[in-house]
Amino acid sequence: MMAAMNNLSKLSTSELDEYFLRHSFEVARRSLSHGNHPFGAVLVDENGTVLIEAENGYMPSRDSTAHAERLVATQACTTLSADVLKKATLYSSAEPCAMCAGAIYWAGIGRLVYGLSEHRLRAVTGNHPENPTLDLPCREVFKSGQRATEVKGPLLEDEAEALHAGVWNK
Repeated sequence: MMAAMNNLSKLSTSELDEYFLRHSFEVARRSLSHGNHPFGAVLVDENGTVLIEAENGYMPSRDSTAHAERLVATQACTTLSADVLKKATLYSSAEPCAMCAGAIYWAGIGRLVYGLSEHRLRAVTGNHPENPTLDLPCREVFKSGQRATEVKGPLLEDEAEALHAGVWNK
């Protein structure tokens, strides 16, 4: 692992984005193995240090607001300085919904990179009662705010969608 961390300094921004986005996919797979929906989020500082990661937290209490991105944003704004947050990147296995985009905005996280688009997620989940997807792009939420949030995505969308194979038709 340490050798991998030393090699991160040699990666371009796009390569770093793919590396950490795939890390969010690993967190999403872990979430699924723990009986939750396959969503994961990772907050990384400007130096490439993972600060916080969260799985989806729907179970066991059936908390529909316990999305991975919201959980990261809540922990981030209560434990990290505004200066760290505005230079940090949140990597999310799927595009943050309107609630999570709002949480990212209010936490002051400066950058977001996501895998699966909300539009494509809706096609995958259909009308599943545990994920009544809002087909509202996070960019729309962010552009209504007073501070900029840089957004990159969808990225590695086929890999991100594969995390959901067979999940929503159970």
